[in-house]
Amino acid sequence: MPSILIQHGTILDPANSLERRADLLIRHGRLAAMGENLGPADETIDAAGLLVTPGLIDIHVHFREPGDEEEETIASGAAAAVAGGFTTVCCMPNTKPPLDTEAGIEFVRRESQRVALANVYPIGAITKGREGMELAEIGSMHARGAIAFSDDGVGVGDASVMRKALQYCKMFDAVIMQHCEEPTLSGGAMHSGVASTTLGLPGIPAEAEQLMIARDLVLNHRIGCRYHVQHISTAGSVELVRRAKRDGQVVTAEVSPHHLLLTDDHCRGYDTNYKMNPPLRTAADIQACIDGIKDGTIDCLATDHAPHLAEEKELEFQNAPFGILGLEGALALYVKALVEPGHITWSKLIELMTIGGAKVAKLKKGTLAIGADADVTLIDPNLQWTIDKNEFRSKSRNTPFHGWQVKGRPKMTIVHGHVKWRLE
Repeated sequence: MPSILIQHGTILDPANSLERRADLLIRHGRLAAMGENLGPADETIDAAGLLVTPGLIDIHVHFREPGDEEEETIASGAAAAVAGGFTTVCCMPNTKPPLDTEAGIEFVRRESQRVALANVYPIGAITKGREGMELAEIGSMHARGAIAFSDDGVGVGDASVMRKALQYCKMFDAVIMQHCEEPTLSGGAMHSGVASTTLGLPGIPAEAEQLMIARDLVLNHRIGCRYHVQHISTAGSVELVRRAKRDGQVVTAEVSPHHLLLTDDHCRGYDTNYKMNPPLRTAADIQACIDGIKDGTIDCLATDHAPHLAEEKELEFQNAPFGILGLEGALALYVKALVEPGHITWSKLIELMTIGGAKVAKLKKGTLAIGADADVTLIDPNLQWTIDKNEFRSKSRNTPFHGWQVKGRPKMTIVHGHVKWRLE
């Protein structure tokens, strides 16, 4: 395994409150030393003008394997991840069949070890078939390597089943990642508001998200299971999580790029690349999510990377599937939404994209501490570029951000001490 010396970069390691100009030495797949005059090494990388950060982490992606390999595979999804600067991703269980058994978890683990350029961790389903009726094999999946549990794509609508899931996952100190959507209020195509009424499309009200969060927080109040709100999108949801944290509840939350940059007004052209679940909300909801990031209510950033075939997205708006790609442009989009307007610093951004997610999923990642795995991302914070879906390494092309002018891009992604991607 070759040694690598990264010189002249600015090291950002929020996990250790570190921001300094220094060199970083990698040996045997681990971080060996930080400082000056660390050479020699098999490869020397000049990182002048670059940020040297822990490898970016995304705890919410969809890689579609098994079942829909024409949309994405573990291999192609991991390739997209490293091109976006991500060294670690956690894949959701809404595959075909769902990841609701230890055999499914073992398949993802083995396939990721065989073909993936990034670290890929599986998330098991909460219920069998993701049908919300009977608990899946949570204990055996956890033992096999599932790092969390979710029925993502749908919420667990039955309060009795959800209560049992919280109690069971508490026994293993496992985190439940909930897709918060009250099923009796679901079924729409976009946010319920003026735009949906004007377009004649059925809406998904903000209350659908808020009611499930509120119910789960009540259920979990005495249980104390680690509970995570996926892709938070409304002002009311942010306030519910904020209050729960003040009350000492074990709750975390994530937000995605599109819920910080786009509103339901973008759906007015019936472009299905703006169709996602939870749907694009209002400008007031965006501001609430930004405020939640600034005050610590929202713990991490996650893309909800959701590949789909072009012919699926070419259906009528109401019939097209939810979801967009996220991994390959995420960093620059977060910069546009949060750093460029001055809401947060680069250091805070890296915290939200590394140790924040690692803490939620209890991953031993997200730091540049000596002895840690050599997962490192080199970032040019000033590089201006154009998002081009035709250059994506993902198998799919469904993004509303094609053609956007953005700033900030990964230049190199190192996983376990090996350079897995570099910008030519």
